[in-house]
Amino acid sequence: MSEQSEARANFRSMTESTADDYVIIGDHFRKFSKELPDRIMEHLKLLDGDFGGFPIDRLEHSLQSATRAHRDGRDEEYVVMALLHDIGDTLGTFNHADLAAAILQPFLSEENYWIVKNHGIFQGYYFFHHIGLDQNLRDQFNGHPYFDACAEFCEKYDQNAFDPDYESEDLDFFEPMIRRVMASPKKSIYKTGDQGIAAE
Repeated sequence: MSEQSEARANFRSMTESTADDYVIIGDHFRKFSKELPDRIMEHLKLLDGDFGGFPIDRLEHSLQSATRAHRDGRDEEYVVMALLHDIGDTLGTFNHADLAAAILQPFLSEENYWIVKNHGIFQGYYFFHHIGLDQNLRDQFNGHPYFDACAEFCEKYDQNAFDPDYESEDLDFFEPMIRRVMASPKKSIYKTGDQGIAAE
């Protein structure tokens, strides 16, 4: 390692920090942020073997969702959104869509972000009536400009992606897409144009 990559800021609280300290921290941050796709890949692997009572495990559901979107000709951002839409299942048991949306927000269009954030409610159209919930909970969003897009995502790439006989692409197939989509945030409080800690 170079001296710069090993360097650490020298303060005990942020009130004591300096711009020079954040040059060091920024160098570390940029290296760490470039490794995000590796961490995403590792976290997806946690879904392997987690069936949760479904006919296929959660990783296969994710792969099947992304494969269906890819084979339909969706762009890479959409495919990656489909792949990661349930990545929050492990830590966001009661709000998995919110967690997936938070992870993906810097890299998605406004529409794709809205889809992933609200897909849990829209997916309920297909099963909420079986568990005593309102099947039409998604109707609260009637008239929203992305209502149809979210309904379409759930219809074409989520509710039907539990087929044990479907031949999905494997995770390695999607890795380059993850890396390209997550190469640089479209928006982040840590990056404004060519300024900020995330700027190159």
